[in-house]
Amino acid sequence: MKRRSSGVLLLALALVSCSPSPTGEATPTSTSETSSPAAGSVMGTVVRFSTGSTSLDVTIGEDNPATRDFLSMLPLTVAVEEFAGREKIADLPRPLHYEGSPGSDPENGDLIYFVPWENLGFYYNASGIGFSDQTIHLGRYNATPEELARFEGQEVRVEVSR
Repeated sequence: MKRRSSGVLLLALALVSCSPSPTGEATPTSTSETSSPAAGSVMGTVVRFSTGSTSLDVTIGEDNPATRDFLSMLPLTVAVEEFAGREKIADLPRPLHYEGSPGSDPENGDLIYFVPWENLGFYYNASGIGFSDQTIHLGRYNATPEELARFEGQEVRVEVSR
């Protein structure tokens, strides 16, 4: 009888863990789902990059795994440098989890995550650069190349502004 009771108990536990929550929504089971920055969409979140008296706001324009993982890293500090007369880049402390994030066709004013180098890119001269699965769009900013240059060689604080 004891063996049958424990089998019934295991079956009951398995069914409870697979059933929807009382609200009818599926209950998250992985840590990545439970540690997302917000229960709703992250689109419209404003991320501020700042150093000294200079700041730049990026408005998150995608709700994908890479964007959510980026937001979960904040606040952080990065170093920004020039790259190839097309973009300013910044290394992250670790790679982003990007599986399931769509590629993009970058435009001037895009903040992207470049998968092979595991870094951020602020495009200001995207002419001739086409679609790539390796370029994940995170958000948009409004700044000139001269304004972006103020971040070079500085410790840049990155945090959610609103």
